[in-house]
Amino acid sequence: MSIASRMFRPREMQSGRHHLLFPVLAAALAAAVFYVDTYTDLESAIAVIYVVTMLLAAQAVTRLGLLAIAATCAAMTLLSYAVTHGHDGDLQSTIRLIVALAALVVTTMLLLKTESARLTLLSINDALKESEARYRSIFDRTRVALWERDYSRLHAKLMNLKQQGVVNIKEYARENPGFTDNCIDLIKVVASNEAARELLGPQSSAIGELKPSIIAAKEKFLDVMQAIMNDERMFEDKVELRTDSNEDKLALLSISFPKEPAAFNRVIVSMVDVTQRELAAKALADAQAELTRASKAAAVGAMSASLAHELNQPLGAIIVNAQTLLRWLSREPPDLPAARRSAERMIRDSQRASDIIQNTRSLLAQSKGRVETIGLDDLVDETLILMEHELQRSGTTVRVEREDTPPLRAVKIELQQVLINLITNAIQAMDSAGIRERFITVRIAVQDREHIRVTVRDSGPGIAADAKDKLFAPFFTTKAAGMGMGLSICRTTLEARGGRLDGGNHPDGGAVFEMSLPIRPEMEYA
Repeated sequence: MSIASRMFRPREMQSGRHHLLFPVLAAALAAAVFYVDTYTDLESAIAVIYVVTMLLAAQAVTRLGLLAIAATCAAMTLLSYAVTHGHDGDLQSTIRLIVALAALVVTTMLLLKTESARLTLLSINDALKESEARYRSIFDRTRVALWERDYSRLHAKLMNLKQQGVVNIKEYARENPGFTDNCIDLIKVVASNEAARELLGPQSSAIGELKPSIIAAKEKFLDVMQAIMNDERMFEDKVELRTDSNEDKLALLSISFPKEPAAFNRVIVSMVDVTQRELAAKALADAQAELTRASKAAAVGAMSASLAHELNQPLGAIIVNAQTLLRWLSREPPDLPAARRSAERMIRDSQRASDIIQNTRSLLAQSKGRVETIGLDDLVDETLILMEHELQRSGTTVRVEREDTPPLRAVKIELQQVLINLITNAIQAMDSAGIRERFITVRIAVQDREHIRVTVRDSGPGIAADAKDKLFAPFFTTKAAGMGMGLSICRTTLEARGGRLDGGNHPDGGAVFEMSLPIRPEMEYA
């Protein structure tokens, strides 16, 4: 890099003869000041005029050039002083020298500061130009329809209404016909990109007044004005539009409002065409509704089988308790306390049958069962009391292994029926295999932070290899009089609440079924 390129401003060297005039004038003035200061008898601070030389030169030189000129002017001042007062310098001439040098130093510092400010300003201006070019490139090339709109007059009008006490823009619009149309006329389109012109057409996206077709639903426009009045930063909603070709479209409208009122002259508005998406969603919803109706019709048969399966146990218990009641009443004298206990058990089993029917109807109607807080220890104890006769009849012993577990949120009757099904299946499997020592182990333990594990293991023959893959399939059974619905219903019931049911054989013998129960059901998370 040459010395000239480091001392002179490149842009100003390229701008022609106009900027070359400043260095020439500065050099001529410096020479004139030196001549007058050295070879005339004027007794004044002529050297101060070097400041004007620096001011002229500062228009065309860089910081390095400015320092060089300042040093040159200072050297010329000292040289002139040495020539004129070298041997007989007095106080006045010395003071004039100091004043001239001080003026040069101060002027140099100010010019350097000014040059720094100028360079900073040029850098900021270049950055702004680059940012504007980048923004304009993104604005024009993005495939999202974008507009720049001038909302300044509308914002001023709404803020004026707000100061007058208007808080509900819809009520004000109903009381003042023509208000909405007047507000639409206050909005101007400043710019639009190619995607906007493709979405609505060139006329609706043209610079100038906002076309009424863009505000097809005036209720939405009232919502936009309400958002402005409430000083909200963002508005998003679906709007209906009409294009230049009279085609109706549905778009997702998004408007970002600035914080400063002065910035409302450039508000960014974006639209995304969601017409096809909404049509596809509607078609999918219609198909799902039709599938739901068909599924309900198919579920009626499954629910009938489910009711028959689930009600078998409580109805059988009612019969046994009724027979027991008759025996207690047939005694002489009748054993009334024992008869009362049998009647209470009949009422309890009847209520459980009613709960099963109600819960099945809720599942068929897709309504929510009553979710409550349940302690698994109490639930297992109540279930074993309900199955007391069945366990005594089969000679089965139930061992319960417990850990400290938190209460969970679930539908009580559902968990109870799942547990009854698993215990009943275990009893029937041991009966059919002729097992002498019959026991069932129910273990309650913490699985992880969000789940509790309940396992039911029996001392029966286990699950046959050919039945493992079809264990939970509807209507699959290994029993002569079985319906094949129990395990399928159990798994479906748990999965509907975010749980899981798996089955297999225990390494030490017998079948084992494992329930994974969420402490809070999935519908509560949702």
